[in-house]
Amino acid sequence: MKRGELIGWTAAAVVLAGLPQLLSLFQTVQLTVFVIFAMLALSLDFLWGIAGILSFGQAALFGIGGYVYGIVGIALGTTPLGLIAGMLGPAVVAALIGYVAFYGRVGSMYLAVVTLTLTLILYQVMGSTADPKYAIGDARLGGYNGMTNIPSLSLAGRGGPPLGPVEYFYVVGGLLFLALIFCVTLSRASFGRILQGIRENESRMELLGYDVRWRKLLAFVISAALAGLAGALFASWGNFINPEVFSLPQAAVVVIWVLVGGRGTLWGAILGTVVVQYLTSRVGEVGAIYTTIVLGSILVAIVLLFRRGLAPALMDGVARVVRRRSGGVAAGR
Repeated sequence: MKRGELIGWTAAAVVLAGLPQLLSLFQTVQLTVFVIFAMLALSLDFLWGIAGILSFGQAALFGIGGYVYGIVGIALGTTPLGLIAGMLGPAVVAALIGYVAFYGRVGSMYLAVVTLTLTLILYQVMGSTADPKYAIGDARLGGYNGMTNIPSLSLAGRGGPPLGPVEYFYVVGGLLFLALIFCVTLSRASFGRILQGIRENESRMELLGYDVRWRKLLAFVISAALAGLAGALFASWGNFINPEVFSLPQAAVVVIWVLVGGRGTLWGAILGTVVVQYLTSRVGEVGAIYTTIVLGSILVAIVLLFRRGLAPALMDGVARVVRRRSGGVAAGR
């Protein structure tokens, strides 16, 4: 790791640790959900930006993770196990879909359609579970009304006190930080470099002797586990989840987060999520009538002005400043 990079990671950790001290309790709670959504965006950026696999099913995997967490948390009363189950559930679903798609040589566009179809199917299926008979143990699915009474995350064991808002922010922020480190490290390892080669030219990688199928499958499963973890944290944050997480707007906004931040940068997905969600909340405060028009116009302007996303534009700006300062110092000598 280069010196500048190390400074960046350290600064990010310091900012993350200091934010709750600078923000109000309401702002901390709001930022927590932004961080959860950022983990969801990171899961797509790893899959799409690094491996070149576009999936419209991240929202579905997010929702599965949330529902699984709720079922395990209500039934067993142990929320850490619920988090693990929330990761495993979507990972298993992704493994099944990915095996059929990648070993069946399904094209990338067809995979995008399949994952979008899965999202819409889950939206309809989970919306039709309002009858009390649709329950797993004490956990009622609730149809469009959603699953309620989902326990908040507690690290003190079964029946222990739930985490407070600030403590929960630190847990969520720490998990996002670790997830980002994991994705960056994996993308720089040989596995990640091969994934990037598959993204650029899959046929060439096969001619070089690499089995692209299991690598794409593993990338899909890892992405699903991260999306499921985000879904479990979301269900724990709100003590509630409903089929809206499977809706078409939710599936589309995840792609928007990544595009705005900068596809393939990983940390750009986090930046894009925070920017879009902040703009959404601020525009919504002004008035709900023109929210979609105003927000859509802002996002279109961002995409047109920063074609590669905000993160690459920011890095290019910093690089230009550094070069100018270096040139000025050299000229002074």
